[in-house]
Amino acid sequence: MRWIAAGLLAAGAGLSLALPFVSATLLTILLGSAAVVAGISQLLRLSGAADTRSKIFRALSGALYVVGGLWCIAFPIESTVSLTLFLGFLLVAEGVMELASAASGSIPARGLVLLDGIVTVVLGGMLVVEWPSDSIWAIGTLFAIGLGFSAVNVLSAPAPAASSEAS
Repeated sequence: MRWIAAGLLAAGAGLSLALPFVSATLLTILLGSAAVVAGISQLLRLSGAADTRSKIFRALSGALYVVGGLWCIAFPIESTVSLTLFLGFLLVAEGVMELASAASGSIPARGLVLLDGIVTVVLGGMLVVEWPSDSIWAIGTLFAIGLGFSAVNVLSAPAPAASSEAS
């Protein structure tokens, strides 16, 4: 089963790398769909709010999720451009947090955490600096790389131990 999962992940990585624009567009549509579902969920939970203020904030939150999700679904190309900029800032912030974590004390694999922080900040900075010209390929390519690493991870992870039932 692991080989099948790894093969599917590798195939997805190859397709995403070959067609990053299609991959980014599909990811944007999926993200929009998830936002719509989350917004509807928020709106359905309005009756569970204790007071009027909570209901108002929950309704606003739900409405923003639904509107934002529908925008991503209706305009996936424009949304991908915006998401690329957001992803760039997110990666910079994550990288800074990794660097702060590495600098804060003695943590396991401190050197790797430091390297991860530097690479993440540089990658995020490149997305921000090159935006919007990198929007067409960046998210799809990053997704492909993530799928590729997941395929390798599935194959390199230790096999689950067979459980034996004690009588």
